[in-house]
This record gives sequence, structure tokens and C-alpha cells, in this order.
Amino acid sequence: MTWLLILILVPLAGSLVLAFLKGNDRAAVLAALGFSILEFLLVIPFWLSYTASGPRLQMTSSFDWIPSFGVHIAFGTDGISLIMIAVIALLVPIVVGGLGTLDKLPPGRSAGGFLSLILLQEALTIGVFAATDVFLFYVLFEIMLIPMYFLIGGYGGANRQYAAVKFFLYSFLGGLIMLASAIGAYSLAKDKLGHGTFDWATLVTVVRDAPLSTQIWLFLGFFLAFAIKAPLVPFHTWLPDAAGEAPIGVAVLLVGVLDKVGTFGFLRYCLPMFPDASRTLAPLVLVLSVIGVLYGSILAAGQRDMKRFIAYVSIAHFGFISLGIFAFNEQAMVGSATYMLNHSLATGMLIVVIGLVIARGGSSRISDYGGMAKVTPLLAGLFLLAGLSTLSLPGTNSFVSEFLVLIGSFVDQPVYTILATVGMVLAAAYVLWLYQRVFQGPVRGDALVGVGGGPGTAIAPELGAKKAIRDLNGREIAILAPLVVLILVLGFYPKPVLDTVTPTVQQTLSAVQGGK
Repeated sequence: MTWLLILILVPLAGSLVLAFLKGNDRAAVLAALGFSILEFLLVIPFWLSYTASGPRLQMTSSFDWIPSFGVHIAFGTDGISLIMIAVIALLVPIVVGGLGTLDKLPPGRSAGGFLSLILLQEALTIGVFAATDVFLFYVLFEIMLIPMYFLIGGYGGANRQYAAVKFFLYSFLGGLIMLASAIGAYSLAKDKLGHGTFDWATLVTVVRDAPLSTQIWLFLGFFLAFAIKAPLVPFHTWLPDAAGEAPIGVAVLLVGVLDKVGTFGFLRYCLPMFPDASRTLAPLVLVLSVIGVLYGSILAAGQRDMKRFIAYVSIAHFGFISLGIFAFNEQAMVGSATYMLNHSLATGMLIVVIGLVIARGGSSRISDYGGMAKVTPLLAGLFLLAGLSTLSLPGTNSFVSEFLVLIGSFVDQPVYTILATVGMVLAAAYVLWLYQRVFQGPVRGDALVGVGGGPGTAIAPELGAKKAIRDLNGREIAILAPLVVLILVLGFYPKPVLDTVTPTVQQTLSAVQGGK
């Protein structure tokens, strides 16, 4: 049994255990926390066992699944999938630990059911990042929609059913189109080798020799599925609804990890398998990327809801990531690969602190807040740190990634890069404006009022009832501490992550440049 199988089976086993703990919320939380922390601890030696200078796919395993069609249950990891597996292993304990603080379960819903879906989501997402059989990847790509659908639709906000169905249909349709392309690649392998296969490494060597027109059609099938997942404009419209209605913990996983399956797919499948098509269609993707940066930034600045604000910020950031990928420059692509990790950390922390604000004020509307720094100075400071990381301030983790994307892209794509830098200016504006409206200025009467002339009481606007407002407690500090440490440490010392992803990026670029 390999490392990857263990990492998939541990949360899967936890999910099954929690399914039988629906009547005992305390036991369910403790069990989920135990399984999620165990998963994170297992990721540490898993990371240390990875050799960056070794072959692209490591810790591999393969078992026959459907031998007559050349389908295997096959897993392996490269530097990019490694960092994404690590980040989901970090975020899930934070989500579990925040239950009751970040999210209140609807009446009649048990913690066991909610946390069982969270751990199932973790297992399936790790499987997606680790799969090295294209058919297995497709199956997991579609199945991982199911727990997220129930998490949004069963535990989300007022419009949760609409948001859940929209999320599911967009991603499911993209997956079906990808399946058609995967079958096309299988047919090419059968014609050339005499037998069909879905093995990723074999398909890379077979499909890259196909005529350009064939590559383009197959590329578009994979690209559309990943562009929806990423999401790139104009395939993005599901994200604001899903992120706006999802519980805070679910939004952390949705925006922090699941979206990265799209950009990961560009790097693992689109570029190595279809190098000629990737180069031919790169200008189109670059246009969509720049539009995404500007569009997401402008709409983020105009949002009235903090959760939808996060969604549009992420759309802008995914524009930067895809810009770096399709610039076909090593620096830019390394920046994009590390941006996937750093966006997860920065945005994950921002969602958590927004959830803590909402838990105190009872509303996600920005206009319902003001002057909270006078009541919760520690929360205000950590909100500012998360915001500064989001806008890629030097000294935070995101700066290195965004800098590499821009300096690398400028070499070969100066026009697109210059346009994208406008998004950096807008990011500073919308992040600082949000902070100012929520935490600075006078204490607003409709969200915060004073007790005996001083701050300390909040009003939940929809309830009209006062409740004590307090700064972060020990549990909330523990939830945020790992993200704070990583944001600051990787801001000043990103070398471990850069060393991990750079060889994989070099191998990807070599595959693209080696096309016909």
C-alpha cells in the first residue's frame, strides 16, 4: 500500500465512521478532528519522501480495474499535486475545528453528517490530484461534485438549492465533454498501439503526435472542463452563487482547493497531452485570463456581500494563474504553480476571518458593519493580514507568486502582462476599501452599538437582538495560527515550495516545446 492510497483511505474511513455518529455531535467533531489531524501528520513524511529532482510521477501504484478497456486504479504525485494535497490536508482540520464558530448547523442537521461529507470531499479531492489514469481522473472529477452538492444544498444559505444545482450542472457538463475527449485520446492510442489505454504517461506520448486539428478538438474538451472548474470568464457564473450560499467552512474548501483542479488540469493534461493545440490556442486563453483579472477586480470592488466579494477576488486571481501557465515561460509557470498554493492560504484565511465577522454581526452585508476594530482589534489585524496577502504585499506569501507570473509573462507576452498589472492596482483598492468599511470609521449603529458608552455589543440586523461582541478566543486563534505562520514564512522563505514545483514545471515546458 503506497502513501497516496493511505492518504485517500484515511479520510474515507473517517467519513464512514462519522456516518454512524449522527446522534452525537461532540463525538462526531472529535472523531473528525482526529482523522483530519492524522491526515495532516501523514502528509509531512509524504512530502519529505518526495524527491524534487526525481521522475515526474513518484509514489506510484496501479491496480487493474477494467482490464478489457485498459483502465487502472493508478495514482502518483508530482510537485504540483503534492502541494495541493498538502494544502487540503491543512485546511480540513481548520474547517472541522471551526464548526460551531464559523458555521452553525441548520436545525435538525447533525455534525456527523456534515463532517462525514467534509472528509469524503477531502478523500475524493486528493484522489483527483493523485490519479494517473485519465478515466479514473474523470470518474473522481465527477464524483467529487456529489459531497459538495450536498454540503451547499443541505447546509447553505437561503438560495442554497439554486446555487448547489448550478454548481453541479456546470461542472458535470464540463466533465462529460472532457470524457468525450478522453475517449478520443483512447481511440488514438488504440490505433497506434493496437490496444486502448487511459494511462496518462502513455497518452502523453501518443496524443502529442496527432494532427493539429485533432489535438485542438481534444484539447477543447479538456480545456472547457477545467475552465469551468477554474473558473475562467465566461465560465465563472456558478462561483459567486456557490461561494455566496455555501457555509463558511465549505467555501474554504470550494474556493481554496476545488477550484485549483481546473488550473491543475491545465498543467497536468492540456499542456503535455496537446502541446501544439496549447500553443495555437494560447492567445485565446491569454485574452480570457486578462479579462478575468480586470472583470473580477472591478466586480469585487462593487460587491455588497463579503462572501460574494471573495468569489470575484478569486476569479481575478485565477486570471493571473492561467496567464502564467499559457505564457509558456518557466518563471511565469512556476509563479502560477505556487500561486495555486498561496491563493489557497490567503483566500482560505480571508474566508475564515470573514466568517468570524459574520458570526459576530449576524450578516454578510458589508454595509451592516463599521468600526469593528474598536471592538475586535485582534480580528481586525488578522483580517488586514489576510487582505494584504490577497493583494500580494511584499513580505506575504502571494507576492512571490504574482511577481514571478508578471516578470515571466512580460518576457513573451508584454501586452497581456501590462493589462493584467491593472488588476494589482485594483486589488489594493478593493481589499483596503473592504477593510475600511468593515473595521474603520465610526461604530455603526445597525451592526455595533456601545455598552455604557463603549463598544462591546452587536446587533444581528435580521433578529434585532443584542449579543456580546468579543475579540478572538483561544479556539479561533488556534484555527488561524497555521495560516498566519505559513503566510509570513512563505513570504520571506518560499524556497521549499519553489524547489518542489520547479522540476515539474520544467518537465511540462519541455513537453510543450517538444511538440511538432
